[in-house]
Formats: sequence, C-alpha cells, structure tokens
Amino acid sequence: MTNKINTKIDIGGIEIKNPVMTASGTFGYASEFHELIDLNMLGAIVVKGISLLPSKGNPPPRIVETSCGMLNAIGLENVGIDEFINKKLPFLSSIKTPAIVNIYGKNIEEYVELSKIINGIPDISGVEINISCPNVKKGGLAFGVDSQAAFEVVRAVRVKTSKLLIVKLSPNVTDISKIAVSVEKAGADSISLINTITGMAIDINTKRPKLANITGGLSGPAIKPVALKMVWEVANSVSIPVIGIGGILTPEDAIEFLIAGASAIQVGTANFINPNASIDIINGIESYLIQNKIYDVSDLIGTIKV
Repeated sequence: MTNKINTKIDIGGIEIKNPVMTASGTFGYASEFHELIDLNMLGAIVVKGISLLPSKGNPPPRIVETSCGMLNAIGLENVGIDEFINKKLPFLSSIKTPAIVNIYGKNIEEYVELSKIINGIPDISGVEINISCPNVKKGGLAFGVDSQAAFEVVRAVRVKTSKLLIVKLSPNVTDISKIAVSVEKAGADSISLINTITGMAIDINTKRPKLANITGGLSGPAIKPVALKMVWEVANSVSIPVIGIGGILTPEDAIEFLIAGASAIQVGTANFINPNASIDIINGIESYLIQNKIYDVSDLIGTIKV
C-alpha cells in the first residue's frame, strides 16, 4: 500500500481523472472560465444545453436570488449546434478535460438529430440528455416525468450514438427511481440528478412574480437534502454510475454524495458564487481520502451505513 491516491473514475467507459464535473448551464462553454481556473484539473466539463437551432430563451428578469439558493428561468438560451461547432468547439478541443454536451429538444426527432451530429465529433466524449423539456407532440408533458416517454427518447438517442450517454433526471416526479430504471433499460450509460426543482418568488410591493416566466428552477444549497436523498434512492435502484447534482458548494457536500452512492458529482450554482469551487472540491476530496487512509476514491462510493 502506497500513499498515492487514485481519484480516477470510470463513467460509462470514459475514464475521468477525478469525480468532479461542472454542471450544464452554470459553466457556459468552458472558455468563460479559462482565465479563472485550470480547466485541465477538472474531471469533465458539461457544457451549456444545446438545441438544433439557436434560442433566445425567456425574457428578463430571468434570475432571482433566494434564501440559500437561486431561481432561474433562462429558458435554455443557447447558440445552437452549428455555432457551437464553429465557434465553441475549437476551444473545448484545445483542453485535455473530457467535454460532454448537454442536449435538449422539443420532440424525439430533435434529440436524435443532435445526437447524430455530436456522434461525429471526435473531441466530444459524450452527451447528457436533458429530459426535463416539454414534449410538444404530447401536449407539453415533460419527457422526464413519464417513464415510458423517458424510455422512448433515451432508446432513440442510444441507437444513434456510440458515445457516453448520460441522462439527467428531473426531481419533479412522484418516483424518481422508476424513471431511473426506465432509462437504464433504454441504454443509458449513466444517470445524473437532480435537475432544478420548480419554484417561484413574489415581489410583495408590486405583487408580481419576480421572474418574467412566473416560475423557475430552484438550485443551490437549499435543494441539497432533496438531491442527496434522490441520489441515494437511484443509486440503490440501478447498476449504472450515478452522478450527483444539487447544492454542492464544498468538499464535504461532494463527499456526502459519494458516500450516498454517486460515482461522480457536478458543481453548478457554486460556480456563480466561487469560480474556483470545483478546484477547491477536487483538493478537498483528495485531502479527505488521505486523512482517512482511503487510497482509491472508488472505495468511498456507496459506503453509507443505514
């Protein structure tokens, strides 16, 4: 036994140098952070959600700070797949950290087309499917709240891509484990959770919602207990790696998720508070492993005692 710590993790056949990833929508396309942190230290980068065509998102105001968190109704604003390839991909190709593209669509056909395009890009390691989006062909019901709809979109994407396939789950469901089992059966390599929790805020002086969209997605420390519980449930329901997301600000937060059963974690809202949060968490996890004489981070995963 040596004192060298192994922090490498295998996620669906992709080896990442440590279990710390950035969460989609909070890290732009990575270039926004390159002067602030060493991007090559990260386990993986999940870029801002991409659609087939550019999207302006929702009208402002789109972000509201809340107690221990943040509400956002950005509306998945993005540059579209063509501009992503032409203007964002060159930078991502210049760094060593694996890049994963989060995708979303209004119907299965859009998810399939995006996955086909990305499958042909060597410098992209995988796709993360956002299934919290409304299926316009079925009355606007989100793919991620129905196990059959979730199965269908994941299965359709799986047929078109050989890359790492992560499915990001919505917490706004009755039984998240049921959805998780469904997407595993459909061919997902990994599951990430949770996406934001639907919420709202009201200006008591104007009596109007603080967000132009009325409701938005709640993220940040306020949702961590919910996320941790759901990660634990899902990790005990599927055999594929689980990636924990939700209110992770510190190394201690990340370690809780690993103990609960997550193989890796994503840092989201913390990036807005402290751009160096991901690096601090990487260093903190390694210090914890050394202090506790754990020589492989895999030996920490799922060690919760219940």
